[in-house]
Amino acid sequence: MKIGILQTGRPPEELRDEHGDYDTLFHALLDGNDFTFESYAALDGVFPARPQEADAWLITGSKHGVYEDHSWIPPLENFIRQSYAAAVPLVGICFGHQIVAQALGGKVVKFDGGWSVGATAYRTQDGEDIRLIAWHQDQVIEPPADAVVEASSDFCRYAVLRYGDKALTMQPHPEFTPEFSRVLLEARGKTLPREIAERADASFDSPLDRAAAAETIANFLARKRSA
Repeated sequence: MKIGILQTGRPPEELRDEHGDYDTLFHALLDGNDFTFESYAALDGVFPARPQEADAWLITGSKHGVYEDHSWIPPLENFIRQSYAAAVPLVGICFGHQIVAQALGGKVVKFDGGWSVGATAYRTQDGEDIRLIAWHQDQVIEPPADAVVEASSDFCRYAVLRYGDKALTMQPHPEFTPEFSRVLLEARGKTLPREIAERADASFDSPLDRAAAAETIANFLARKRSA
């Protein structure tokens, strides 16, 4: 099964040699599921010709805001709507979560409650907690009409959204390991309030539910879709 990765951001250059780019983090997360991957540098204006170029699509995180004036954001939103209409499954992570919501009629803002960075617990609709690494200030505040909330936190009400069998999106980063998160914090932590950065650093030793999130994503991508 071919998964197309729409890359909307890059980690700092000094991290890439040791830890890989954002697309390769998903190769590692979803390893063992008989997926092949092809990446498209959406942030450089590189897009597939049509949604059917892959069996499913995954949109990465980014340092950019979905509401910012970048030339590649409108065509990305258009591609999301085309894929959604064609029932080619979409997974969105962080920025990807937000851009899917915005493209389908939701609202995303720079949240006035500040930042969420570090290992964070999210309560699922089944009443269970999953713990994944968060790194965001922007968030979805009004989900699209088709979206159903799958998980929330006190800070982020719409943390995981499911759109039937067409799209699954997550605000947290299941692809982020504690090791990657710690070096990313060293590279970009100066943009954060000091207390947020210190609390995040301390949280990276907490157990994470990355394997469970990876299984959820893989199962969603591999499902037969509705006509």
